[in-house]
Formats: sequence, structure tokens, C-alpha cells
Amino acid sequence: MSKKPNKEEVEEKPKGGKMKKLMMLSVSSLTLIGAGIGGGFYYSTTLASDAQKEDPNRPKLVKRGEEPAEVTDSGKDNKEAPLKEGTVYVKNDKVEVDASEYEVTYYRLPQNFTANLGEGANFVQMGISLATYYDGKVILNIKRQMVPIRSAILMTLSEQEPNELASSAGKKSLQEKLTDAINEVLRDKEGFGGIDNVYFTNLVIQ
Repeated sequence: MSKKPNKEEVEEKPKGGKMKKLMMLSVSSLTLIGAGIGGGFYYSTTLASDAQKEDPNRPKLVKRGEEPAEVTDSGKDNKEAPLKEGTVYVKNDKVEVDASEYEVTYYRLPQNFTANLGEGANFVQMGISLATYYDGKVILNIKRQMVPIRSAILMTLSEQEPNELASSAGKKSLQEKLTDAINEVLRDKEGFGGIDNVYFTNLVIQ
């Protein structure tokens, strides 16, 4: 014969259930607090890690000042302008740059370029200046990689058709192709491009 529970035992059971619920709530709260602290620590550690990853040798954008843009000339008889120092760090050179906020530098490449055009019967001769919104490190990279840059420019020119270069649209297309070719060399050799555009200082097609 089963023993019938007395009144005291019946009253104590709910109390035990309440205690269990309170303990479970406390454990859940502590878990959430721990997760919050852990997340905050991870986030702060990640930010610190990103800050430490900033490469001091990577070119930086140059904030626009009141002085006009200078031309850095590589000719023997011309004195070069001092290289600019940048202050705005970017992770890569493919970010869109606001021309109203950053200073442009023009760098004139030494010597003209002469190449046979696509059909072989015509040739093109041109002088080129490069534009960059980044600091003097880009100019140093260009000088260091002048041989592959010249090669890339000549190869690009040799692929052009004379009838295409006769139009403004064809010349603009060539500017874009040369910009891409130079940036490709710089990214491959230096890990950073930084050339915004190519400009013709002279252009003869015969």
C-alpha cells in the first residue's frame, strides 16, 4: 500500500521547482554576459589586429591643399618636385577616389614612345604623363619598375588600330587601356597600382 504524501511534502515541492528555475535563469544570464564580454573582446582584438596590419610602405592618399598640382618631371634638364606625403590609408588601390578631396600629382615618363600599330603600316609616337592621387611612394614604384612599364605600354600601343586612334573615343579608350596596363605592372611588382589616368603630352600618328 502506497504512502500518501503529507501536507508539508506537497508544499515543499513547488519551492524546489522555483529554485530550479531561478538557478537556470542565473546560469543563462551568466552565459549571455560571458558571450557579450567575449564578443567585445574579440571585436576590440580584431580592430587592434587590423590597425597593426597597416603597411607603412603602402602609398597613402594625399589630402587636397590650397597649392596647385605639381608636375614631377623625369627629364634630365628638369628639377623634380619634392615627393608628397600621404595621410589617408586605404587597403587597396581600387577604392573610388573623390577628386575634390585629394591632391593629384602628374608624373611625366622619360622619353617618348614609338610603336608600330596593329596593321604594321602605321606607327604612333607619343609622350605620356601619369596621374595619381597617392603619395610619392607611387612615383618611386614607377621609377623602380620603369622597364616593365615601358614594355607594357609598347605592347598596348602595338595592338591598336590606326583608324580607331583617329577618333576622340579611340584615344580615350587607349588612355584607359594604358592605365590598366601600368597598374597591372605595379600591382604585380609592388603590390599596389595607384595610377588614376594616363595623359598624352604629345601624340603623332603616321
